[in-house]
Amino acid sequence: MSWWEALIIAAAAAFVVGVAIYSFVRRKHGKGGCDCGCDHCRCGGCASRKTPPEK
Repeated sequence: MSWWEALIIAAAAAFVVGVAIYSFVRRKHGKGGCDCGCDHCRCGGCASRKTPPEK
């Protein structure tokens, strides 16, 4: 394996780790995966965050 192949593999691994960390941080801050604002949203990520109406 040459140095440029190792560099490409390292860059791809860094990209995957970066995306995972970005997703984790967004989830910790309470943001969904779709980034649509969740107003009248029907995606699965927002459905679990909506609160039921009070009785």
